Amino acid sequence: MWIAIGIVVTLVVAFIVFIQRSGGFGFPWLQFYVKGKESGFKVRELNLLRHVAVDNNLRDATSLFWSEKTLDRCIRGTIIRFRSRNKENDEGSIGFLNKLFDFRKRVEFNLPKYRIGITSSRSIIAQQPLKITFPGGSVYYAKVVENMRKYLAISYPKGKPLPPGFSWAKHKIGVYFWRLEDAGYQFETRVLGDYQDRNYPILHIAHSDGLVRAQKRGSIRATLDTSGHLYPLKSIEHAHEEWDTTGGYRCKFVDISEDGAAVMVGGRAKPGLPIKLQTEILDKPMVMAGVIKGVTYKQNKNVSVLHIQATLPSPAMKNLILTYVYGLFKESARQPARQPAQS
Repeated sequence: MWIAIGIVVTLVVAFIVFIQRSGGFGFPWLQFYVKGKESGFKVRELNLLRHVAVDNNLRDATSLFWSEKTLDRCIRGTIIRFRSRNKENDEGSIGFLNKLFDFRKRVEFNLPKYRIGITSSRSIIAQQPLKITFPGGSVYYAKVVENMRKYLAISYPKGKPLPPGFSWAKHKIGVYFWRLEDAGYQFETRVLGDYQDRNYPILHIAHSDGLVRAQKRGSIRATLDTSGHLYPLKSIEHAHEEWDTTGGYRCKFVDISEDGAAVMVGGRAKPGLPIKLQTEILDKPMVMAGVIKGVTYKQNKNVSVLHIQATLPSPAMKNLILTYVYGLFKESARQPARQPAQS
């Protein structure tokens, strides 16, 4: 009998200790797990997030499922604790932070601005950059000057010289644009009027209610204004994250994400080249390898902006990049990027 009582007491004490270490009786256990399951998290993920909520003394633990700011504060707190214990570079710590960053990405991409999008050209804002194509022609670039009820007024397209006397009027064109913090869109339309003879040449193009959301953002990208080096590779299989101290070409970073970057180099460049990039962010070496997927050549400055799709970074490098991208520390105030991730 006394043995049975001892077992019961031991189990009760163990249960109380578990509860206290896991959040205490004041933790909203039922609400947390119900809300978490409704948000699409698995039980093992919710167990991890519960520990994060307890470690950071969150007043509302369920805010981890919908608040970017809450997750940012918790990830920052976790990094600070790992650093204070000299465990930031431990394999377990790196893996734990990777999971937190995956949660952070999921929460942000669940926001309506990423899921809903637009369906009509009437929703395009002024100054939106456009890429224009037409059968038998090259690629041209323009911006929305004004969005009118009956048409879009756009700046006169810039690109390859057209034949003397050419008029855009009545041509059927394809239009592609990247909507900031959303996705890529494309639609077909007709040019209603070519007003090349005005002081400020413009085109009027017909509206379309058939926008196709062609490319959704795959990662969050932040501007990065720093110099670095670019190293051509024989093949992407030669990619590595070791820091090179000699050779390479100087470049200037434009933006960065966990799966790519944009850098500026002098002269012309061609897509398809495997390369390695390196610079410093947050006073730490950042090395990224990938393939040039697109090139924007700026003739007036004789420079090219290279859009690189990166190979999967190591977990530690991914943590460093995302710590910068999400602006978790004061040195890194995240700014909206000008270019989407290339695919």
